[in-house]
Amino acid sequence: MTDGRNVIEIRGLWTEFPGATRNFVVHQDLDLDVQRGEVLSLVGGSGTGKTVLLRQILGLESPSRGRISVLGQAPASLGERGAASRVGMLFQHGALFSAFSVLDNIAFPLRELKTLPPELIRDAALVKLQMVGLGPEHADKMPADLSGGMIKRVALARALIMDPPLLLLDEPTAGLDPDSSDSFVTLLRSLHRDLGLTVVMVTHDLDTLFELSTRIAVLADRKVIVNGPPKQVIAFQHPFIHHFFLGERGQRAMELLREYPFAV
Repeated sequence: MTDGRNVIEIRGLWTEFPGATRNFVVHQDLDLDVQRGEVLSLVGGSGTGKTVLLRQILGLESPSRGRISVLGQAPASLGERGAASRVGMLFQHGALFSAFSVLDNIAFPLRELKTLPPELIRDAALVKLQMVGLGPEHADKMPADLSGGMIKRVALARALIMDPPLLLLDEPTAGLDPDSSDSFVTLLRSLHRDLGLTVVMVTHDLDTLFELSTRIAVLADRKVIVNGPPKQVIAFQHPFIHHFFLGERGQRAMELLREYPFAV
């Protein structure tokens, strides 16, 4: 059972992959809680297992040992009895079905349930399409006809079609130009607020990180070395944190801390 405030609890997590001479350990005794209603961002260097952790939370992969509880149950059971509707996932590149139209991509999870009439499914998909800022004129377009920003929005609509309380985001603004990225971040912030979502996000983009995060968890040395509000994390003494947040590329993004008081 999880704490009533926690949507996700991770305890003693180990992730190992087989190597030529010995197993490669990605996570070792990793602990983490995600509280209801927050936006928790996972950051870390290459190979620290950020996306692997997202996939374990979703139940797509299993840790070598340790315990994960998501909304009070094991991730492996999220595919049972419609429980998958409780977690939405936005993959890094959208992962739209290339042979499906926009509307069919969004409607796919509802159609898989085989419990609702087609007219109701279509109406629900159109509502989600408009929720992410796209009009019904885009419903019959194919993924190949969409811009990168539109692909992200359609994928987000699909992730939200089942009205999940928990949303997982893997590099949500990767590949977007600055204007599209800013627009998508604004959309995510408004949906988080209006829908009361709990969000777990992996991102390398510092602007996105500071604009959305209520808390940051840093993966290094095979575990979460620190987690807390951005200013608290930045003050933690560790080589990765100094390089990631205080290097040249981090200086401009740091200014956002003064503009977004919720990130303090």
